[in-house]
Amino acid sequence: MTERRIVLLRHAQAGQSPDLPDFDRPLTALGAADAAAAGQWLAEHHYRPDTVICSPAQRTRQTWHGVALGLTELAERPSRTSDPLASPNAPIVHYEATIYQHGAEELLDLLRALDPSRSVVLLIGHNPSISQLSYLLDPTHPISGGLGASDMAVHRVTGDWATVDPGEAPVTDRFTAHP
Repeated sequence: MTERRIVLLRHAQAGQSPDLPDFDRPLTALGAADAAAAGQWLAEHHYRPDTVICSPAQRTRQTWHGVALGLTELAERPSRTSDPLASPNAPIVHYEATIYQHGAEELLDLLRALDPSRSVVLLIGHNPSISQLSYLLDPTHPISGGLGASDMAVHRVTGDWATVDPGEAPVTDRFTAHP
């Protein structure tokens, strides 16, 4: 059987502004640094995603950009003019409004619809749904307090994406930006 990985990432720390709608809140400087650290951790632990499913909100898009830069830190450094997101080894990235607007069950449906050739998916989202999805996938090892900003839970899937069911994707690894 093929073993796959689901990496669930809560967006990095975002600023609060009464002048901006929630959807448009940008990352703080700490959030940008934490996103890059998350990308470096993914590279160091051999969880390079081949697919990224990301909420279209500003803070999640910026989190993905920081993660992508962090993923390239351990690889050969690109020239100042090259774009790490445009490399031939870059993952396929999908921006899905469902992640911003819906709950864990709908996020699970996104995973079930993945291309069977994909082996590592990075899903970047928001609480409470991202933490609820982690719990749905592995209720026997709940993450106390849920995923914090920039935190990741890596779940193992044995079998096809289409057959991912609640309780059948145990947490195998964790990254916490601020332990």
